[in-house]
Amino acid sequence: MTASDEWRPSAAVETIRARAEMLARIRQFFKRIGVLEVETPICSRYATTDPALESFSTRYTGPGAARGRDLYLHTSPEFAMKRLLAAGSGAIYQICKVFRNGEYGPRHNPEFSLLEWYRPGLDYHQLMDEVAQLVNTLTKQPMSVERLSYAELFEDYLDLNPHLATGDQLRQCAISQGVAGAEQLAIEDRDGWLDLLMSHLIEPRLGQGGMTFVYDYPASQAALARIREEPTPVAERFELYMEGIEIANGFQELTGAEEQHRRFEDDNHRRRQSHQTAVPMDQNLLAALTAGLPDCSGVALGLDRLLMVLTGVADIRQVVTFDISRA
Repeated sequence: MTASDEWRPSAAVETIRARAEMLARIRQFFKRIGVLEVETPICSRYATTDPALESFSTRYTGPGAARGRDLYLHTSPEFAMKRLLAAGSGAIYQICKVFRNGEYGPRHNPEFSLLEWYRPGLDYHQLMDEVAQLVNTLTKQPMSVERLSYAELFEDYLDLNPHLATGDQLRQCAISQGVAGAEQLAIEDRDGWLDLLMSHLIEPRLGQGGMTFVYDYPASQAALARIREEPTPVAERFELYMEGIEIANGFQELTGAEEQHRRFEDDNHRRRQSHQTAVPMDQNLLAALTAGLPDCSGVALGLDRLLMVLTGVADIRQVVTFDISRA
């Protein structure tokens, strides 16, 4: 790309039109089932504590902040939407831009479009049904739907139990399966090896020609999902894959303030261990959980990646008007 080309959009006009049609159909879908569209702030005093994510920050110097106040661009509208749920909003959805620092490549742009929604009274299996229904309103032909637990996935593809295998067993699996450089990797925890096996050996094979939902992840990967303790502790969460690409991530939402506070603290501890900056915990979310979050499931769906699948392109730059290199 030359300097003289930078003004041009990275997406074709036909793709820009396809995005507009996709957004219109999504809004029609939620209107039909009675889910309310909402907007929440992009900037917040609080950042995500998740060690896998880095927030963009800015500084506010207006009234009420004479000395300046650090604000963070949200990586997801989740925390603010849960405050609305606790205030009695009922079922809600949001289409918005979100921001994640350091992420750029064929499937990542630091600024991207997210659809997030929450359904009080629905469990995460029912929400998987709804996600599939939404996607099938956007496709030319109905797509097949496959569901596999995380354990079934690893047993089918790699012949091991991901909940019981030791870190060394996972490492040996990566080596025997030919993952490049696995012998030299200094991965210290089981989740790191599980992520490596998932991303290199399993994900590329999921959702080929249809939708594959993977559910019941290891409890150590719960994030903000509820943990079911028996018989083997698992996180009640799911991910949707299409054409080997992760499209959506859903939870049976954690509702306990004390457990959420503990997870925030654990996240910041892990950030410090990996020489990342600890970030302020969202006290407003904790207060909302204390006031009472209704039992609900929720899901975040990457609209740019979904549009990649719908239009058959391989690079996220082909579905956004101006990627970060042209912004």
